[in-house]
Amino acid sequence: MPAIEGASSSWTEWLERWHTTSTLSPKVRSNHRSVLSKVGRWLAAEHPQITEPAQWTRQTCAAWVAAVNSLRVGDYVQQLAAHEKRVGQPVAPHTKAGYLTATRVFFRDLQEWEWIPRRFDPVRALSTPRTIHAMLGPDPRVIADDIRAKLLWAGLNIEPEDLPTSLNNLRYPLELLRALSLTWLFSGLRSNEIVRLRVGCVRWQHDGFPIPGDPDEVLARDAVCLLDVPAHKTGTSFTKPVDPLLGKAIETWQSLRPQQPRMLDRKTSEHVDLLFAMRARRVANTYLNGTIIPALCRKAGVPTADVRGNITSHRARSTIASQLYNAKEPMTLFELQAWLGHRSPESTQHYAKITPNTLARAYNDAGYFARNVRTIEVLVDRDAVTSGTAAAGEPWQYYDMGHGYCTYTFFEQCQHRMACARCDFYTPKASSKGQLLEAKNNLQRMLASIPLTDDEQAAVDDGQAALDQLLERLTDVPTPAGPTPRQIGIPATATLLPIIDVRHGHA
Repeated sequence: MPAIEGASSSWTEWLERWHTTSTLSPKVRSNHRSVLSKVGRWLAAEHPQITEPAQWTRQTCAAWVAAVNSLRVGDYVQQLAAHEKRVGQPVAPHTKAGYLTATRVFFRDLQEWEWIPRRFDPVRALSTPRTIHAMLGPDPRVIADDIRAKLLWAGLNIEPEDLPTSLNNLRYPLELLRALSLTWLFSGLRSNEIVRLRVGCVRWQHDGFPIPGDPDEVLARDAVCLLDVPAHKTGTSFTKPVDPLLGKAIETWQSLRPQQPRMLDRKTSEHVDLLFAMRARRVANTYLNGTIIPALCRKAGVPTADVRGNITSHRARSTIASQLYNAKEPMTLFELQAWLGHRSPESTQHYAKITPNTLARAYNDAGYFARNVRTIEVLVDRDAVTSGTAAAGEPWQYYDMGHGYCTYTFFEQCQHRMACARCDFYTPKASSKGQLLEAKNNLQRMLASIPLTDDEQAAVDDGQAALDQLLERLTDVPTPAGPTPRQIGIPATATLLPIIDVRHGHA
């Protein structure tokens, strides 16, 4: 581990002492050490009088939070070589949150271990600002269905020539590579869980009973393949059903796997027989992302990145979870939680993404527009239009309300359209004018869709009681002609406008 440069010696001593004492995993401790070394360089540049954690106050914490919020790539780093392409760009929200998390953990531990006096609460003084929090959150990225289908084909048909030349010299047998590829494509496991699978992790059962020996005889009768997953990121070991193709690929590799020494499982500190091991060496965590996935992409003829980013080991997990949740007979949220091995259903909700197709089907099935839109017949007097009398103010379109016609041009905006107040725009069908209109030859009949409000929809669905309530609310609402229904003298009940739903064929 390289020595820390650019920070005061006192801050470096405190940081190394914490790093040696902390019980966090080596990887997390290393990441926190890198962040805290940047804190030391920030102190040396902006607050050189502060050289030890005990000198920090609330004001120092506030200054560091503000500095993190405006950080750019390359600020306070020890070496710029790894960041040359992105120097000067704003730091990502997740990175900012990680900086503050490392600082909180550092001061929390020092205070709890009584190495420094408690002058502030790290959880509050170094909390992530709301502006950063709003841009955070897990975002599992699914692989498009067409790309995933091609990757599945590539995984089932992988050959030695599909791999880089350096791998053709039997660095790993083809059976191992096939099993590793199908495990990524079908198991929905994290990369760390995949490389830590153990010999004998596959079991078969039929109708709830174990299948001894070779399961080939009962595969045609829906034998279930069970995969034993070791202790993982959020829980203990568990068992999940997987596709039989994966089980057969793993068993094929197990039958050819040379005897290997037992190796240390860094997660559980046990010495176990790792499934994916060769020549006394385990397959590295990075092998999937660095070799297997690019090889499958090349064989499938798809890019190693799409609009959602690079195709990584974790994206297959997100894709499988999304497909199981959107299947014709989908898994419930709690079933998916058990299959993924999540401790909390809140984590599963991030993976249970509803696809646009599923959402579109549900939206159409809900029938929102069919319920809230009705169709009414409109009569257009073509004689009035062609003669020019319409331009002079004579009515030329008539909305058929069943008991009469409304000549109000903006009928769809009239609040009384469902309970006509019979203002000056109203023409009864029984009147001489209404009969004359019906007798016209040059009359064009059209249909107009009218969106209904909730009150109007209730009047259509629920009948007279809802209509009476609508009438009562409209009593003092002016009609298009000016006077209100109370002034016109409309009784407490009125005829319901029979707007016909053409799609369903009922009033």
